[in-house]
Amino acid sequence: MQIGCHVSISGSIDRAVDNAVERECSAFQIFTRNPRGWNAKDLTIQDISNFKEKLKDCKIDRFATCAHMPYLPNLSTPKDDGFEKSVKTLISEVERCGKLGIPYLVTHLGSHLGTGEEDGIKRLIKGLTKAGQTKNDVMILLENTAGQKNSVGANFEQLAEIFNQLKPSKKFGVCFDTCHAFVSGYDLRDEKTVKETFSKFDETVGMENLKILHLNDAKGDIGCNLDRHYHIGLGSIGEKGLGSVIKTVNKKKIPIILETPIDDIRDDFENVRIAKGLA
Repeated sequence: MQIGCHVSISGSIDRAVDNAVERECSAFQIFTRNPRGWNAKDLTIQDISNFKEKLKDCKIDRFATCAHMPYLPNLSTPKDDGFEKSVKTLISEVERCGKLGIPYLVTHLGSHLGTGEEDGIKRLIKGLTKAGQTKNDVMILLENTAGQKNSVGANFEQLAEIFNQLKPSKKFGVCFDTCHAFVSGYDLRDEKTVKETFSKFDETVGMENLKILHLNDAKGDIGCNLDRHYHIGLGSIGEKGLGSVIKTVNKKKIPIILETPIDDIRDDFENVRIAKGLA
């Protein structure tokens, strides 16, 4: 089983590997730069070398690693300047992942800001397609959304509609987030509903396109569209459902990444330990 969590790069990007090992991860996710700004510090040759060497030495398979896009880009925005900056950032992140040897980059699908799903999806596909021309083997993963107001890609049919229009197809895959799926209306609370939900996913998007699973419990109830991750087993999905999800994707050898809170209730160490126990 390949399972771990999002880890910090504070200090230097190679510290992410140390943090993953410390948490007994066999998979991990990072931001390659400060996720809260537009500007990114260039990766030095030493940064790249140190990261690759540590990853090689720690025995975590590089195909169980991924990066996540920063927060500010919005690939569905109707604002021309915001769209151009968002696409530029996506291309830059694909290039940074290529230098680090990280095979997957997870991206949110953005908000159409009230201009309608059709227009938002057109812009999203345009931006993703442009980034898909980047000359490396990094795959861009589309993450299903929680169904917040003006968002796109919450239901599997729409996610498939977006995914199937992207070229070249080998440059794109999907990241499934359990919290997002649950709060957008897909039940994951027991073995039966997990089987039904993943059958729907397979029929529409295709399990063969699922490359990373984000394992998060949900603070809100099913169908509430509240994007609030919670500790494994303590939210509205619960241990039974998340355990079934782990077993389902583990059969397909899909890496599992936790994006759970760090607070007085639990930290990363404990959430990873509990997730492993549910398997």
